[in-house]
Amino acid sequence: MQIDSQSRDVFYVSDGTALTCETLGHVVLGQFSFHANEKTFPFVESEEKLAALVKEIDASYRTHGVKPLVFFSMVIGELRAKLLQAPAHCYDVLESLVQKVQDDIQMEAKPKLQRSRSVSKDSHRYFDRIAAIEYTLAHDDGITLKGLDEADIILLGVSRSGKTPTSLYMAMQFGLRVVNYPFIEQDIQRLRLLPEFEVVRHKLFGLTIDSERLTQIRQNRLADSDYASSQQCQQELEHVEALFRREAIPYINTTSLSVEEICARVLERAGLRRRLLS
Repeated sequence: MQIDSQSRDVFYVSDGTALTCETLGHVVLGQFSFHANEKTFPFVESEEKLAALVKEIDASYRTHGVKPLVFFSMVIGELRAKLLQAPAHCYDVLESLVQKVQDDIQMEAKPKLQRSRSVSKDSHRYFDRIAAIEYTLAHDDGITLKGLDEADIILLGVSRSGKTPTSLYMAMQFGLRVVNYPFIEQDIQRLRLLPEFEVVRHKLFGLTIDSERLTQIRQNRLADSDYASSQQCQQELEHVEALFRREAIPYINTTSLSVEEICARVLERAGLRRRLLS
C-alpha cells in the first residue's frame, strides 16, 4: 500500500533526550508541505532498544512502501551502524556541524553520551530543568496561581490557543518556569485581570489564534458544543484581544506557527534570556 503523498512517518532517535533531534527535525520539515507522523525514541543506548526501533522502522516501510525519515544523534558506533542499515532515510543532525567545527579549529571531536554530560558534568542544569518542568506542570491550565513570583513568564489566552505545549517546551528546552492561564467565561464577562496578575504585570504575555482555527481545534475536542461553536470562539477572542490591548499586554497570533516558532517569538518579545540546557 502506497502512503499518502501528503503524509510521511518520521522518527527522532537519540542516545540522549532527543530534544535536539526534534528541534532540528521540526525546523527542516517546516520547509515541506507533507504531514509528519512523528515518533520519538530517546535514550537508545542498548541493542534491545535499537532492535525495537528498527522493528518499527521496518513495519513503517512494509506498511507504506516508502522509507520513513529518521533524524538521529548517536555516538555509540555499533548502534549507529546498525541504524544506518534500516530501510529509512537517515540524517545525523550533528555530523556536518561537528565535522565543520573540527576542521575549522583543527581539534578532534570526542563524542560522549548526552545523558552523561547532562547529569554529571552539568548536573545543576539538569536539575534546573527538572524543577522548571515540575513548576510548569503544577501551574498548567490555571491549576494554581500560588508562587507567581517564581515564574519567568505567564502565558494568557483562551482555551486551546497553544499555551500548554508552549509552556512545556519552554520548560524542557530552556529551563524556564512558566505559568499558563486560560480565560474562562467569568474572566471574559468581567474583562479585567485577576488581582493575582496585577503585581506580576511585567511577566504577562498573551497568545491568540484565528477564530476559524480555534473552532476547528475545539470541534475535534468537543464536537457540536457551545464551547466549540464559531460564534463562541469569535466572541472569546474579541474580548481577550481587547483586554490585551487595553492592559498593554504583548501578544502574538499562534495560528500558523510551530511550537518552536511561538517560543522564539515570545522569548524575543518578552526579552527573556534562553537557558540552553543539554
